[in-house]
Amino acid sequence: MYTLKEGIDFYIEPMQNKKVTVFDTTLRDGEQTPGVSLTSSQKLEISRQLDKLGVDIIEAGFPISSEGDKESVKSISNAGLETTVCGLARVLKKDIDACFESDVGLVHTFVPTSDVQRIYTIKKSQEEVIQLAVEAVQYIKDHGLKCMFSAMDATRTDPAYLIEVFKAVQEAGCDIINVPDTVGVMVPSAMYRQIKDIAAEITIPIDVHCHNDFGLAVANSLMAVEAGASQVQVTINGIGERAGNADLAQTVMSLASIYGIKTNIRTEYLVETSKMIENYTGIRLPPNTPVVGQNAFSHESGIHSQGVLEKSDTFEPGIMTPEMVGHRRRIVLGKHTGKHAVKQSLESAGVKTSENQLDEIVLRIKEIANKGKQITDADLYAVASAVLGKASSEEELIKLKEVSVMTGNILTPTAVVKADIEGKEIIAAKTGVGPVDAALKAVRDILGESNHFRLQEFRIDAITGGADALADVYIGLENEKGRIVTARSANPDIVMASVEALINAMNLLYKKEKS
Repeated sequence: MYTLKEGIDFYIEPMQNKKVTVFDTTLRDGEQTPGVSLTSSQKLEISRQLDKLGVDIIEAGFPISSEGDKESVKSISNAGLETTVCGLARVLKKDIDACFESDVGLVHTFVPTSDVQRIYTIKKSQEEVIQLAVEAVQYIKDHGLKCMFSAMDATRTDPAYLIEVFKAVQEAGCDIINVPDTVGVMVPSAMYRQIKDIAAEITIPIDVHCHNDFGLAVANSLMAVEAGASQVQVTINGIGERAGNADLAQTVMSLASIYGIKTNIRTEYLVETSKMIENYTGIRLPPNTPVVGQNAFSHESGIHSQGVLEKSDTFEPGIMTPEMVGHRRRIVLGKHTGKHAVKQSLESAGVKTSENQLDEIVLRIKEIANKGKQITDADLYAVASAVLGKASSEEELIKLKEVSVMTGNILTPTAVVKADIEGKEIIAAKTGVGPVDAALKAVRDILGESNHFRLQEFRIDAITGGADALADVYIGLENEKGRIVTARSANPDIVMASVEALINAMNLLYKKEKS
């Protein structure tokens, strides 16, 4: 047992003197996620973000696969990044030449070594595979570039033959070997033994590439590091073939926070990078995703919320804080909420209550939540206003007076919004890609230069079925200081529900800024 932080002990051996490099394959294996296709400009922007994050190597693509991929890899190679740019190649000269032409600094060459892949995909003998691997490594080294060699499907390859292959490429001048769990069949204990056995025979660095078919990619990567691997292959948000790859954020934070291992990752950019990949791929993370998910540092339970408000280590890892990964701690209100959480949320907006008033507010919040409704900040303040005997309109910055929308198959959707802002009537008109978009733009326009809010989340749900369904609009709004509020409105008219929700959120942010 050892202690990384006072009061928090672990039953593992510390590895503070070890450093692990991070090989990111989001742009190569990650783009092989079914349904994902990134443009060249998106790949370039992602590569710059990965460089900012501090990854050691970016696998930018598979240059031989298409002329577009080759040009994309070349543009990333020449983007002036601090990181090493890598290209993937089979053990074929034409593939390797495509990497050379892409100006990469590292060539990652691979060949199947398991019987099932060797016999049924490339139809080569074991001896032929070794010859191909050695010739590929020598060809790369003869051109003065660094070389990584992967024995594809290594974890289903005969162990003795696998070590024979690795020894052959090591002798040929390979710089680093990769042990891929290509179909994600390893368990952590087996991964530890395999890497330990390889490390006993090989002197060059060992890298691992773990797939997540059984949800063990991160665990297998950690076990590989324990056994002697010095580099891990990962992707942002764990995207990739089938069930994906080892997730970068989870792997890096486990190495750094639990083991005390050093990496070059600037962890404060993890959430920022995750959101970029979400936006470009269209693959949304579940709220309970570790490290970067919306709920990673969120608390609803009364006991948990009270403990976290007193000392965050009580119901969070302690060795990993939201600030470390670019996240924020959230106290979420719901049917499990206790008085401490409600009181803290109200006080953050300058609302003071007596104990009796607080008890009644908590009771009403729980009643609403028990009906299956998600509690927003607007719900809380509406309940508090009612309990405190105040009209909620007293502190409104914006009071909606009128909304008019024109749309049709030959008309550009246009919205006109009339509102009262601190006693002054303002009218704004905007066009949009649809009536909702036009109306929301008009609402934001009525604030003019005072509009420094950013729409963080916009969601529409139908509360009931049928054509007359009630539209339930949920909005998350953020100001320039990073303060976020949520608001909701329900209305049979989807445009009105959207406008009301946005105005509710704006008024709440205004109220918080004044407090």
